[in-house]
Amino acid sequence: MSLTRSFRHLRSPGPSRSDQTVKPGSPGLQGPGVADGHLWDWTEARRGLRLRTLIVLRWVSLFAQLTTVLWVALGLHFTLPLGPCLMVLALTGWMNLSLELASPAGRLTGRWESVFQLSLDLIEMSVLIGLTGGLANPFILMLVAPVTVAAATLPARSAAALGLLSAVCVTALFFFALPLPWFPGEAFRSPWLYRFGMWAATVSGIGFNAAYAWQVSAEAARMELALATTQAVLAREQRLSALGGLAAAAAHELGTPLATLQVVTRELLRDNPEPSPLREDLQLLSEQSQRCRDILMRLSRSPDAEDAHHARLAIIHLLEEVAEPYRMEGITLSCQVEGGPPLEVRRLPEVLHGLSSLVENAVDFAGTEVELRAQVTADVLRIEIRDDGPGFAADVLARLGEPYLTTRSQGENSRTHHQGLGLGFFIAKTLLERSGARVEVGNRRPNGAVVTALWSRASLEAVTG
Repeated sequence: MSLTRSFRHLRSPGPSRSDQTVKPGSPGLQGPGVADGHLWDWTEARRGLRLRTLIVLRWVSLFAQLTTVLWVALGLHFTLPLGPCLMVLALTGWMNLSLELASPAGRLTGRWESVFQLSLDLIEMSVLIGLTGGLANPFILMLVAPVTVAAATLPARSAAALGLLSAVCVTALFFFALPLPWFPGEAFRSPWLYRFGMWAATVSGIGFNAAYAWQVSAEAARMELALATTQAVLAREQRLSALGGLAAAAAHELGTPLATLQVVTRELLRDNPEPSPLREDLQLLSEQSQRCRDILMRLSRSPDAEDAHHARLAIIHLLEEVAEPYRMEGITLSCQVEGGPPLEVRRLPEVLHGLSSLVENAVDFAGTEVELRAQVTADVLRIEIRDDGPGFAADVLARLGEPYLTTRSQGENSRTHHQGLGLGFFIAKTLLERSGARVEVGNRRPNGAVVTALWSRASLEAVTG
């Protein structure tokens, strides 16, 4: 149940917050994104780029650049250095073709290899733009592309290095560039103030787009990992639910050989009366085999996960099953059901684990009492978990449900000293929503927290027959 403790630090009165690590080897935590008890460094853990992607993007870029150069020179009949431009494009195309033939296109490039490849694209575009007007060329906007790709797929330091190179290239274009292609016999001269404005706009645009792409990519990766962790928790709960059926099957299979062993043991006891030296060992063997049979009988009587009666339970029994592991001295944990008509619900691992997480957090911060209250109507099932603790901190209340949201302070009311991943509430909320619930969080007056899960009655009700 380690993950169920991972949002306890969101309660007040703790004044400071920061991400925490977990204890190495904690049960249930060695899943995606957790290695040796620590979270991945999100500034470093990026997927990277496949070589095929770089090659295809470069071919598309070259085709667009060649089309634009030929249209300007042959279609608009503007004056431009066509030879040098075609040489730059031909050299880049030759390099790309050589790379495609020499390396497996499907492999994942290393971090610095990706930086090198994107740097070549950046330099090639800078040279081509320098031959065709520099900062006066409207296609200066294309210099944003390599840095944005790097920011979305590479670690922060690699993307920053490429961003620095792009700033150097744009600055060089401010001082060194041929005139913008224009009508024959005419020259287009842009004032230095305009070129300075284009320099500032391009550099700031590269920085903004790169930061935006990096942030969006990081959030997507964090959410992907959090959802994978949620799936791992749900799979674990489903395996635990299936253990009852496996135990019953094992009891059935082992019953026959144990019965045979008991029969043989009784025969040997008759053949070895007192004071035979084997009598004591045979008696012990008979007692232990009978003990094994008793254990197997109890297992076979345990409800199977597929048993129709085990697969459904009354609301009050659901609340009691969720609350029972967390009853402790000094905390009153009460369960009650209001309204009607009576309702039996399906036993779903998502619901059991999600509610257990919420109850555990409430017990950790309660002063003296935790209430589990179910309200049943003809259409809606509402379950509230209330405590009389300090409540949720105001600055994080609106952000509850985001993955990896945790705090440094453990709070004066916390009854354990467990550091969390900030995934507990996210997992509980995700699992409950998977079952069809809507989860609401708030604070009570004068003190305490309340977490509410609402289902349509039809989504949880066990169908009779």
